[in-house]
Amino acid sequence: MFDESHPHKSDASTRFDTPTPVQTPTHVALAPGDGIGPEITQAVVAIFEAANAPVRFVPVTLGEQSYLKGASAGIDEQAWATLRNHRVLLKGPITTPQGGGYKSVNVTLRKSLGLFANIRPCQSWAPWIATRHPDMDVLIIRENEEDTYAGIEHRQTQELTQCLKLISRPGCERLIRYGFELARAQGRKTVHCLTKDNIMKLTDGLFHQVFQEVASDYPDLDAQHLIIDIGTARLADAPEQFDVIIAPNLYGDILSDVAAQLTGSVGLGGSANIGPDFAMFEAVHGSAPDIAGQDVANPSGLLLAAVEMLRYIGAQACADSIQCAWQAVMAEGRHTGDIFDPKHSTQRLGTQAFTQAVIEQLRDASPAGGVAARWPDPKALAVKPPKRSEKTLVGVDVFIDYDQDARHAQRLGERIEAMTTSSGFALKLITNRGVKVYPNGLPETTCTDHWRCRFKGWDDRPVTHRQILSLLERFEAAGLDFIKTEHLYLFDGEPGFSLGQGE
Repeated sequence: MFDESHPHKSDASTRFDTPTPVQTPTHVALAPGDGIGPEITQAVVAIFEAANAPVRFVPVTLGEQSYLKGASAGIDEQAWATLRNHRVLLKGPITTPQGGGYKSVNVTLRKSLGLFANIRPCQSWAPWIATRHPDMDVLIIRENEEDTYAGIEHRQTQELTQCLKLISRPGCERLIRYGFELARAQGRKTVHCLTKDNIMKLTDGLFHQVFQEVASDYPDLDAQHLIIDIGTARLADAPEQFDVIIAPNLYGDILSDVAAQLTGSVGLGGSANIGPDFAMFEAVHGSAPDIAGQDVANPSGLLLAAVEMLRYIGAQACADSIQCAWQAVMAEGRHTGDIFDPKHSTQRLGTQAFTQAVIEQLRDASPAGGVAARWPDPKALAVKPPKRSEKTLVGVDVFIDYDQDARHAQRLGERIEAMTTSSGFALKLITNRGVKVYPNGLPETTCTDHWRCRFKGWDDRPVTHRQILSLLERFEAAGLDFIKTEHLYLFDGEPGFSLGQGE
């Protein structure tokens, strides 16, 4: 089952949507991780060996050991070579050392390897696990590369920092289309999209718009949209109302943890990270160093993730056998300590004993059948090329560092209007944290030292980059510290920017 020789990578054509067993082992990179990672990884390996799973694991070191050897992202060059050679990774939980300078292994892997979709099944296992929602079976599909997770942040003044939220049309469409394909492949009926486009009309608005466009290609699926706040409330109250949820990165991150907790135990959750050329499977829980080495960790989350990995590489029958054996142990009430409950459990097992119980059940495992949890091929997605629009520069937002309160907004506005006379621009308004303070602002408005001055061309005429540079020279000459600019464009005549309050 283990292979130290790093042989050739397996044929990607066997990985997707293939219900027949693969004939030769697929080489899979295996990172045991930190804390309880090595224990639960060994448990999965033992179960795979007992099941004759068509997998040959290739060990790779990620996480704490690599961090401490100087790899700031927890991944050294040898690990990168192994990962890129084998294209499938089963990863144990990682410990990120305390202190600055260390980057998340997960975020690095997702972005560097193009893992655009995070898939987290959130299913209740009633009556074996106590839960208020025994009928819950939700698939959370989260965008994995964009949004605020781009990690682009700046401190611009003494008082204010910013984080950029990046949403692209190709990123939206690829993720959303994959979500619909996955819903169809797994026999799901309803797909919800959750955004906050009533406030973030351009970024979340784009995600919602693309969702509606893609949904029209899947008339067999019921597509619905909810604002993220009420959607999350409904998920927490009645998760059985949901089937598949698709969301941008930040919302999806929060939703998936909420949903996992609702099932009764985060420790049973596994997830997949899918890209065109790579896939990573992992448990959703942490490394739990406080219980490492005590033979009490529950390997179920990593095992269920590994079962989905088997389905991904085409080993459906083996995946069904292992899951059937695991369910039999759970149904008998033979549970690890984290989920042991006298009302539903009959025996408390350690990690090794639980693993052996699953192996013993493999002898009699009889898959129940039903809809196969197949994985669509990301390379086969019919993502449409973006429509090119006529782009016209019509103005600029100039942000300045100005340490005064709202009572000085009128004076600031008059000063800027005077200094920009004959510049080709008209000062339309000044805002502070998005609230208009000039003209006709209110002195009660709470202000920071971060001000936005919106300029448009006279008579709404197009402007040039040269005119903007000339405008900024006037700010410099006046001693006003401009810290950022944002150009204002029309796309086919439609504003590519949010309107200011009262504009």
